[in-house]
Amino acid sequence: MRHALSQTARFFSRYRGAAALWALALCAAPWTASAQSAAARAGANIDVLHYSARIEPDIAAKTLRGQVSIRLTLRGDNAQQIEFDAGDLEIERVSENGKALTFEKIEQRLRIRLPAPGRAGERREIDIAYRGAPRYGLEFQPERGEVYTIFSTSQWLVCIDAPSERATLDLTLTVPSGLKAVGNGRLVSKSALGGRRDSFRWRQDVAMPSYVYGFAAGRYNEASATGENGSLRFLSADLQSAQLRKVFADSADMMRFFGRRAGIRFRGDYTQALVAKTVGQELDGFSLMSEAYGREVLEKPENESLIAHELAHQWWGNMVTCRDWGHFWLNEGFANFMAAAYVQHRFGDAAYRERVEAWKRRVDKLREAGKDHALVYASWNKPSADDRAVVYQKGAYVLHLLREELGERAFWRGVRGYTRAYYGHSVVTADLRKAMERASGRDLSGFFARWVESVEPAPAKPEAAAKPEASTK
Repeated sequence: MRHALSQTARFFSRYRGAAALWALALCAAPWTASAQSAAARAGANIDVLHYSARIEPDIAAKTLRGQVSIRLTLRGDNAQQIEFDAGDLEIERVSENGKALTFEKIEQRLRIRLPAPGRAGERREIDIAYRGAPRYGLEFQPERGEVYTIFSTSQWLVCIDAPSERATLDLTLTVPSGLKAVGNGRLVSKSALGGRRDSFRWRQDVAMPSYVYGFAAGRYNEASATGENGSLRFLSADLQSAQLRKVFADSADMMRFFGRRAGIRFRGDYTQALVAKTVGQELDGFSLMSEAYGREVLEKPENESLIAHELAHQWWGNMVTCRDWGHFWLNEGFANFMAAAYVQHRFGDAAYRERVEAWKRRVDKLREAGKDHALVYASWNKPSADDRAVVYQKGAYVLHLLREELGERAFWRGVRGYTRAYYGHSVVTADLRKAMERASGRDLSGFFARWVESVEPAPAKPEAAAKPEASTK
């Protein structure tokens, strides 16, 4: 995500607790119409199966070197070139089976020419070496000896950025000795290298969209707890172990709650790390939040909505993923709503209603300003703060309204059916509607037409009262 850090800091200084998730709306993924179309073109004629990457960041210099082997199959006959998203990375060489391939970098895309036309279903493996000094996508904090990823992945890994493209990942990260690290999947090995360096290797065996790939490394303190079907790990450079356990005291309960609501339990380990600066970042198997936010929760535990939001993404976003960014509300509106549902479970109805009212006020403000928008975007083109409010705030509010429309049993039955049906797959808004209709036995075309597919008209402003005529007396 690109960050509006100054705006976010001002926000956190003014609004606490219930409204804090609005800060997320300031930093939605940096997708524009051109970026979306580039990702779509890049993956049009290939299906990526697996990435095997080796990344070595230089924290002090704020640069990185990387190598990736991309295993793929061709989707059509006579394919003569393939494309990947490569951000601002500088490509050093491209090869297949040790033989150099011709390539060119066009804006943020890497175009590779195959030595001979391929056939549909043919499997290939392309090796790419690169380097870069990312302006975003990878955050360097030299004074803390820290490095961590944020959106977007193609700024540190040549890949397909489209959310509908899923692949497994083998990631090796080399960092200075003495740092602790987290990455996607299970830790396969940690080894000491020459030059006071350590190498961490993780393997993600479940195919995931590349935007949830990532890692973090730093001089972290650590604490742990037991999750539902794995261990919980907490990291921070500033807070001590006892403080970390207090900040994330409800994480195991959140995991159980979301698992019940989804109808699918979370399996595996999960890490929550506090890093120097971020307004929140979900990754596969872990999440990143800021040290400042951790201290806020330490002082006031009921401000844990962001923790819940990022954990909810492990179901809604990571596993049930919007097919393209036009349906982004299915990721972010859902996570916002589910975080509020957890707050209701943990702190009661009044706390939930406080969040609903905050959503409603923001939606009303959008309508009054003529900035409202249908939840589905034909083009996520240079999204404004108002567009992000639609996705995060209005999206959550519409799910609340649907909950009230259907009632508790039918609504949550629909959420479970939707999550189970599309777990590990990409979705569009019509998929949610169908799942809710099956669960409730109702035709929801009218509800979706009013709240999802169109824009509510702004309320008419009352006419000014007629000015009384001057007295003739």
